[in-house]
This record gives sequence, C-alpha cells and structure tokens, in this order.
Amino acid sequence: MGASEIRPLDGFAVGVTAARRADELTALLRRRGAEVQHAPALRIVPLADDEELLAATRALIDAAPDVVVATTAIGFRGWVAAADGWGVGEELLGTLGGARLLARGPKVRGAVRAAGLTEEWSPASESMAEVLQRLLDEGVRGTRIALQLHGEPLPGFIESLREAGAEVVDVPVYRWMPPVDIGPVDRLVDTVLAGGLDAVTFTSAPAAASLLRRAGERDLTEPLLAAFRHRVLAACVGPVTALPLQAHDVPTRQPERFRLGPLVQLLCNELPARAQPLLVARRRLEIRGHAVVVDERLRPVPPAGMALLRALARRPGWVVPRAELLRALPGAGRDEHAVETAMARLRTALGAPAMIQTVVKRGYRLALDPALDSAKYGE
Repeated sequence: MGASEIRPLDGFAVGVTAARRADELTALLRRRGAEVQHAPALRIVPLADDEELLAATRALIDAAPDVVVATTAIGFRGWVAAADGWGVGEELLGTLGGARLLARGPKVRGAVRAAGLTEEWSPASESMAEVLQRLLDEGVRGTRIALQLHGEPLPGFIESLREAGAEVVDVPVYRWMPPVDIGPVDRLVDTVLAGGLDAVTFTSAPAAASLLRRAGERDLTEPLLAAFRHRVLAACVGPVTALPLQAHDVPTRQPERFRLGPLVQLLCNELPARAQPLLVARRRLEIRGHAVVVDERLRPVPPAGMALLRALARRPGWVVPRAELLRALPGAGRDEHAVETAMARLRTALGAPAMIQTVVKRGYRLALDPALDSAKYGE
C-alpha cells in the first residue's frame, strides 16, 4: 500500500454505540479505513399505542398550546404518524399550526415542514439550552407550552419554564430502552478494557448513559472510565451527548457541527494526531491502534507485536528489559522465550528488522538514533 492509499483511519479501531443510523456511521468510518465494532447501547421504543402519548395529544387538541417545542425529527414524525393512526392527525396538525413552533435543529425543521407546518425559529447551536434561554428572555408567564420529549425527560428545562410561570405539557413520543441483546455491549466494554479500541462514538446521551450503566452492572465502571480518561477517545456528536461522560470526568471531543460527517472527520483528525511519528533507523515510524506506518507504508502488526512495540515506544531509544516486555505481552506467562518469538514476528511485520536492536543480556530498544555505535550494545 503506497502513501497515497493510506486512509486517515487505517490501523485504528472504533466502537459505534448508535442504534439509529448505525449503518451510515459504520460505512463512513470503514470508508476511511477504520475497523468498526458495533454495539447498539439502546433501542428506541415508539409509543404509538401508548396511553400517555394519546392522553397528551388529546389534551393539546382540547386546550391548544401557545408554543410547541419540537426536539427531534424522528420524534415529531412519530407523533404525527401516531395521531393519524388514532384518527386525530388533522386535528393535531391544526393545533400545532396555530402555535408558535420552535424546532431544535435543521432535521427537526425538515420534519416540521414535511408535515405542512412552518417553524417560527430554530437555534443555530441546535441546543436546548438556547431554546430555553430564548423562551425565558421573551417571558413565558401564563403561556401553555408543549414539549416533545426526545427519549428521556428534560427536568431542568421543564422546571425552569414552570418556575417562570409557564404551563408545560410534556409529550413522550418514544423512549430509550436497553437493547434486547446485551451481548454486543458487553463485548464492546471488554474490548475497550483489553485495549482493542482507539475510540468509541456516541450519538445520543442515553447511549452514553446506557453504556456506563451496563459497565456498573458488571462492576467495571472504574476500569471503563479509566480507559476513556487515558487511552480511548470518547467522540460525541454534540455537547448534550457528552454530558453523561463529562459527569464522570471523561474528556470528550465534539465536532463544531453536530452531524455524523463532522464526527467522522473529527476522528480522522484526532486519531492520527495521537500517533506521534518517530525516526527509527532512518525510517519514519507511526504507531497506530493495531498497525504501523513505516515510511508511509501501512503494515499490520499482530497484537503481541503491538504490545511489544508500544512498550519500546514509551521510552524510545532506551533499553527495555525482557522481563518488562514479558509483562507487556498478553497472556505470555513466565517464559521469556515468548518475547523472542513475538519480537521476531514484530520485526518481520515491520519489514525493517534493524528498527529494533537486541541489547545482549539486557533486552531490546528502538534504534532511535542510528548514529549510535551499535557495537556497545552487542550488535
């Protein structure tokens, strides 16, 4: 593979926790070279037959709201579809059309317009905080506000409006629930803890909360948080999505535009930047998640070889004893011969054996400075 063929995410592994649009996100990542592990951390349960949604809809038809806040496109469409199924679709659209309609972002705006309605305003930030601030700034005392929930309650939002004197009717269009099959989530957590993922993507706050909750059920919360704090990039589609992670002091990264494309581009920038290049034996070495780039050529490396290479790269140019390298090998036991075997395979994978020097009776080192007198290292 030549230099021009190396894609931004070649050699990196990324976890995907999304339930919706997971295929689209996975395709975008793979197109840029990533290995992808998909583990939907939640499922969306529509409430088309739910008495709570029906009651909220009838309450709004009977007593029309002054303001309607639409938070998600899928939720708004589902609400209108459910009302059609109950035979009150036209009445609902008439009610919504007579209110000031605020749409949280462009996707919701599209759903509103597809229903034949027109929004009054939509925040550029796509933030519910900005929606709340606008309403409070305008004054809501005596105002009846319908809030289409986006899968989980918004207590701070609702309480602020009620404290300001508004009457708030919350509309629960769908709920987030744990996945039916929890196996993929468990495998993703295990892979993170084993060092097999370089990043995990989150496209909703409930997905992040669900992953943390499952880790807690397995008594793995602290190891998982430690992995996110030190090794694994938590890439979130937006600031709201990041909140459950940030509440546990996990550093997160979000794109400026809260979309899947910019999220993937963020990974394309962030992950290669973490792979700091080294000059080893007059060759440029870049250590990625499960592969290396040697002189702009991608070279897959077995897991044992990657473990050794990372141990050597932590102190480039310094001798790393065999005993320390043995501890770095996954499941190697006590036989130092395993180090020699894995090292031989690593040198073959690199395609440049001289990049790793054997230091007689001491261990191995990356040949960071080719000008050193190798004789003194027993070569």
